[in-house]
Amino acid sequence: MDWECCWDREVIEPGECPNIGEGEEVLYTSLRRRVLEKCVDCPRFRADLQQMRESGAPMVEILPHILAELQEQRGKLQAMGSFLDSRDREIKFLHEISLVLQTSVDLDEVLSVVMTAITAGKGFGMNRAFLLLADKERKALKGYLGVGPRSYGEAWETWSEIQRDDFTLKEMAKNFYKTKLSSEKQKFHDILERLVVPLAEHGHILNRSLREKRPILVENAFHNPDVDYAFAQMLGVDTFLITPLISRNRRIGVIISDNCITHKPITPQDVQSLETFAFPVAFAIERASLYERLQEELLKVTAANVKLKEQQELIVKMERMALVGKITSNIAHSIRNPLMIIGGFARSLLRTASEDDPKREFLDSIVRETLQLEEVLEEVLNYSDSLYPALDTWDVNHLASTVCRELHHRLSERRIACRLRLETGLPPARIDYRQVSYCLRTIIATAMERMPGGGEIDIETRLGDGWIILAVKDTGQPITRESLEELTSFLDTGQELGNGLGLAICKTIMETHGNTFDIETPPTGGTRYIIKLPVNTEGITNG
Repeated sequence: MDWECCWDREVIEPGECPNIGEGEEVLYTSLRRRVLEKCVDCPRFRADLQQMRESGAPMVEILPHILAELQEQRGKLQAMGSFLDSRDREIKFLHEISLVLQTSVDLDEVLSVVMTAITAGKGFGMNRAFLLLADKERKALKGYLGVGPRSYGEAWETWSEIQRDDFTLKEMAKNFYKTKLSSEKQKFHDILERLVVPLAEHGHILNRSLREKRPILVENAFHNPDVDYAFAQMLGVDTFLITPLISRNRRIGVIISDNCITHKPITPQDVQSLETFAFPVAFAIERASLYERLQEELLKVTAANVKLKEQQELIVKMERMALVGKITSNIAHSIRNPLMIIGGFARSLLRTASEDDPKREFLDSIVRETLQLEEVLEEVLNYSDSLYPALDTWDVNHLASTVCRELHHRLSERRIACRLRLETGLPPARIDYRQVSYCLRTIIATAMERMPGGGEIDIETRLGDGWIILAVKDTGQPITRESLEELTSFLDTGQELGNGLGLAICKTIMETHGNTFDIETPPTGGTRYIIKLPVNTEGITNG
């Protein structure tokens, strides 16, 4: 009998079977594979079966059943192979994502990977996803991040961009983290702001998913008795999937995903895949959140330690200052009266001594030394008094004008001009008038010493940043950084009293009062001394 099909020949020639295509040449010499892969579905083979049936072949009635079973089993194998391929892709995908989740402790980076994986076609392929996280007080779920398009046009643009760039999932997540994270938060700001669900509201569908620790596929949401209508209306979709995020029985949050653009059905496999994905996600989010909180607490502890150290140093400094102040005050008071008597007698004798009196030179020396000792005592007593300021309300412009008038004679002798630039309408300051006057006189005296050949001193007052600023600028040689540290360091450099100690006392007075005292060297030359004094807010309020 002549058969149309090639099933009866072990080896065939090219062209004898029209079903064998390019790349399948091995089937020419393999009868078993040729029968299973080509002959079963070949019209010529069916014609041969009909010819056998007409000839009354004994196996012809059984053979169709065998072939039907063979085709059914082959279909199952193909379906199983497709399923295994899908699972293999999913395992590789989860492995790739898990590596990122395990190594990152940045919350936004973790969430970028998670939301990209859910919405990307190379991931789970959902159109849109919203993430709600439990707040720090564990009282409510709050919308944190939304990802996806809001219209078909935006979706088409995104899909075209993905197809053009052909990024891997990891590259897409990295690009999203760098360029789109903040814009996505802003894009869904209106929805995220309203996505707030108290954890105590047990009847809410999100809390039910957390409580039962399983995903819930919500269908027909607008008419579903288990779903709040306002909640469904806010999402704007009839079908969505709720995936709980739970780590070690801690409720981390939930992910709401949907296909709002394509309206593609959410399959049981989608639900199962996202449920599997949720376990490493919840752990990664919890770890990143804990790390973030740990960093916040570390910053607080570090700041507290710095402040504590500053307070301890201040306490030690204040104790030392108080002890030094007490000792120096007692010494100063003990020698002040005898010194004034000596100086008074010396000046009296000097006035009565004739020009050719041989004792006149000695008397003049006694007067000069007494005057220097009186200045030292003034510094010492000012330092002692600075520990106990007598604060009151004063006009800073009046203070500056008075000090300038008092020093007018000394400034003229040194050929130094003093110019006042006082801002009108300044509010009063709450200060110790005597001590601030001492500081201003000390600054001017220091400036005079740095201008032996004459020059100019500008005194300025103004209001800035809630402070009354009293600034003094000279035209002398600028103070170097080393000299500045020496001039403002009190009893730390071995200085003798009366030898440049005034600025150190000024700095101490200002710091004790809670004010600031800075020294600058402007690019234009000279030195600028800046005192910031507090505004008397009570005076402003009452006045």
